[in-house]
Amino acid sequence: MEKVMLLRYGEIFLKGRNRPFFEKVLLNNIRKALISFEDIKVIRAQGRFFVENYSDELAVVQALTLVFGLVSISPAYKIEKDYEKIAAVSKKLMEDELMERQEETITFKVESRRADKQFPMDSMTINKDLGGILLEEFPRLKVDVHEPDIQLQVEIREYCYLYSRIIPCAGGMPVGTNGKAALLLSGGIDSPVAGWMIAKRGVALTAVHYHSFPYTSDRSKEKVIELGKILTRCCGPIRLHIVPFTRIQQELYEKCPDEQLTILMRRYMMRIAEEVALREGAAALVTGESIGQVASQTLESLAVTNDAVSMPVFRPLIGFDKVDIMNTAETIGTYETSILPYEDCCTVFTPRHPVTKPRLENILKSEQLINGEELIQEALDNIEVIQLP
Repeated sequence: MEKVMLLRYGEIFLKGRNRPFFEKVLLNNIRKALISFEDIKVIRAQGRFFVENYSDELAVVQALTLVFGLVSISPAYKIEKDYEKIAAVSKKLMEDELMERQEETITFKVESRRADKQFPMDSMTINKDLGGILLEEFPRLKVDVHEPDIQLQVEIREYCYLYSRIIPCAGGMPVGTNGKAALLLSGGIDSPVAGWMIAKRGVALTAVHYHSFPYTSDRSKEKVIELGKILTRCCGPIRLHIVPFTRIQQELYEKCPDEQLTILMRRYMMRIAEEVALREGAAALVTGESIGQVASQTLESLAVTNDAVSMPVFRPLIGFDKVDIMNTAETIGTYETSILPYEDCCTVFTPRHPVTKPRLENILKSEQLINGEELIQEALDNIEVIQLP
């Protein structure tokens, strides 16, 4: 008898002839997630991945639940396809479950899958016989086939696998199967959630952050680095580009209409992010914008912002309420870092009455007041790149 971890993936099953590509990327991502565990093995068999030769079950579970592409995992016993052994291990598994429960009566159900059709007993017979054995062995048990407290699963493949727990995972698609995008990472609540959501669809990330020293402190920069590190737990390695943005903001502040500052800054941020994306081999930009949340996120403002770049701009949070975004941030572990009270570049040059319905022709006229191309090139030439983790 051997303890193993049974891993399941979801959407990959819908793929056609390119399914092996997705499985290979997922397998590599699983191995990377478990790289700190010595002598651990990850194998693939019959539409499943199995993790073997581990000792710290809780740590392995915590690492695997963050891997995009996995929908669930189950700690299981792996045994030979011998019915007497199956019955004995079923008793042990049920005994372990009952020791953790205080209720006088516990409902259960046995559900078996016989992938190996050479096994002499069919699924219905296994369910019936094992159920009878367990009822006789444990008086506290009562059968409930609809909503049982404990569901004993028996999978008969090249070996037999028995388990009773199904632990949900992150789902989605394996990171690296759907290209790369550049995330505009501000340090607030929204952008890390946007990055997490786009990575969940298999998109690898590079990140761009705008730093306005001395108006924003080193603590603000460290906060963004920490957010990036948190994202790498599930999104894979991220190259974080720290862009010096002070000179552009000063020029805009001194020479352009005050009410247009926010939109003008957003347009320059998008242009710089697009250049970084091209350097990094990314095919799209990702922002944490949500429709109507602030002045720069009205339909008119977003249209003017989009005009600054030719690359697609993904906004995964566009229809989310702020509460929904905050709840997701708490779930993925970025919320507490995001709310640390350090200024970012978007808050230090905020106009009193920002325009909410900007006209593109007016914005283009204002941009003629500064040497934008020179300022963008200067910022690109002085980028600091940090590899995370």
